Amino acid sequence: PPVPASAPAASAALPPRALGPPPLGLVSPAPRAESGKLSTAACLEECGPEDGGVPADAVLAPLREALDACRPTVQKQVCDDIGRRLTVLGDAWAQGKLSAPVRKRMSLLVQELQQQHWDAADEIHRSLMVDHVNEVSQWLVGVKRLIAETRSLPAAEPAAATDGSAQAGPGPEDP
Repeated sequence: PPVPASAPAASAALPPRALGPPPLGLVSPAPRAESGKLSTAACLEECGPEDGGVPADAVLAPLREALDACRPTVQKQVCDDIGRRLTVLGDAWAQGKLSAPVRKRMSLLVQELQQQHWDAADEIHRSLMVDHVNEVSQWLVGVKRLIAETRSLPAAEPAAATDGSAQAGPGPEDP
């Protein structure tokens, strides 16, 4: 009697372990992707180098630029809070406290932000909150607010306004 009783328990426990990992490895990018953009994030996690070789500046510099673009139209208190949270992000990054998946997703989030793909940036933000809440909770709120404030900027051309091309545009269009 002890052998048959333990055998079903063992056989019930083994198939999920035996079958679990291979399908997850093959299928994981697709189920995570609700918008199609996250499949890229999932692929970076699974296919990219383990060290997550994303430099902190590649993420922090564009976020600080976006914050600077918001300063003229957003309350000082809100901007200061976002700035503090970006500093926390920078410190965590510098101290090696962020995992490779978090660094990679933040890199992707910044790319989406720069391309003004607001929904994709929001989706990556949500996936970070769900999958890595303990790592990101102190600073990701600031990134979320930055996405929202950048999204609501008038005319949404922060890069064009800083390089002078906005001044050249109106002249030739008049005639």
